[in-house]
Amino acid sequence: MDLFEYQARDLFEAHNVPVLPAQIARTADEAQKAAEAIIGSSGGKVVVKAQVKVGGRGKAGGVKLADSAVDARAKADAILGMDIKGHRVGIVMIAAAAPIVEEYYLAILLDRSNRTFLVMASVAGGMDIEEVARTSPEKLAKVPVSATVGID
Repeated sequence: MDLFEYQARDLFEAHNVPVLPAQIARTADEAQKAAEAIIGSSGGKVVVKAQVKVGGRGKAGGVKLADSAVDARAKADAILGMDIKGHRVGIVMIAAAAPIVEEYYLAILLDRSNRTFLVMASVAGGMDIEEVARTSPEKLAKVPVSATVGID
């Protein structure tokens, strides 16, 4: 599967995995309305997140914290249409913000060379996972997973 973040979030929600309130928006006006609904139901701030199928969104300016619905509109307006590593942003996800106590990284990747899946996890967070993999490989667990057998 090749999913946008909001699609993965929706799958989690459909299978009773706890997720924060979120909505997608294709325009700045839609982003403001989404933020109003989320702030109205949960209070606090929202995060405006570019929906592109590539890493490095945060460092590229595609993830912004907004203090209000009007601020979310402005942030969405700046992000929509942005080019992030060759991917044009056409959708943003507006999500309730949460205080970050700890950050983890988890990915399930297709390992084409070994014709299997690879689960990668780290307690070092995901913002600089490529750097973690290069400088501290011991902080990145890699577990091959057979599509037919499961985890060995």
